[in-house]
Amino acid sequence: MQELINKANILMEAMPYMQRFYGKTVVIKYGGNAMVEDHLKRGFANDITLLKLIGINPVVVHGGGPQIGKVLEQMGRKTDFVQGMRVTDSETMNVVEMVLGGKVNKEIVGNINRAGGRAVGLSGKDGNLIMAHKLEMTLVNPDTLTPEIVDVGMVGEVDLVNPEVLTALEESSFIPVIAPIGVGPNGETFNINADLVAGRVAGALKAEKLMLLTDVEGVLDKEGKLISTIDVDAVDALIEDGTISGGMIPKVTCCVDAVNEGVTKAHIIDGRMEHTCLLEIFTDKGIGTAVARFNP
Repeated sequence: MQELINKANILMEAMPYMQRFYGKTVVIKYGGNAMVEDHLKRGFANDITLLKLIGINPVVVHGGGPQIGKVLEQMGRKTDFVQGMRVTDSETMNVVEMVLGGKVNKEIVGNINRAGGRAVGLSGKDGNLIMAHKLEMTLVNPDTLTPEIVDVGMVGEVDLVNPEVLTALEESSFIPVIAPIGVGPNGETFNINADLVAGRVAGALKAEKLMLLTDVEGVLDKEGKLISTIDVDAVDALIEDGTISGGMIPKVTCCVDAVNEGVTKAHIIDGRMEHTCLLEIFTDKGIGTAVARFNP
């Protein structure tokens, strides 16, 4: 009997959050181990389905770097990276679009639909959802100490997110699942970082939450302890003193940009945990690192 009472108490703890977020949009960047391990994939699909069933509107933006790498390896194609960006020539772009917009996207859609949801797969080409241009990357030449433009191929940068198709799907009780592929002014196809796409989508929808699933607990301090909240105005100082470094810098910057575009709160959370999205939304303590304007 006590176990049943405990379950009822969990539901009571979640009730005010169900009321608060009812009808609101939550954008979730899905990647890392959460997309690899079978039990985590099933759990994620169940979580997304539950959110929709109780009146919250989830929008999923997914990655797929390891899956792309595996296919390229099977094809005998070498992959180069520049500052974490995959150098994407036209042939590689065809593989990227095939894997992201095809295999990976449809697997996620299928998992959600099997869990009882109504998911629809999209890429940035659908309804001109993600308009983009070619990313210009500049690196400092270590020999001459002068900046040089590096061509990373068909890697894109978001110009504009047209949210009409997403709004229409939300209003029709569907769950959008977006592959991070953009379209250029002349119909070019661009490979875009999924975190950046998720942030821009969240901003365009004025989402209540942006959640980036990662393979770490969140942002850690110099002693290795989790930082639970970061004010957007404190981010520059944390980068300067080295607290936020390496691959965490673009993730936190993405969160800051989303908040500046109207997202209420952005979160970096551990996708290696089961039901990580539910734990963040429906518990008093939450998990991971929240980035917001805490001192407006």
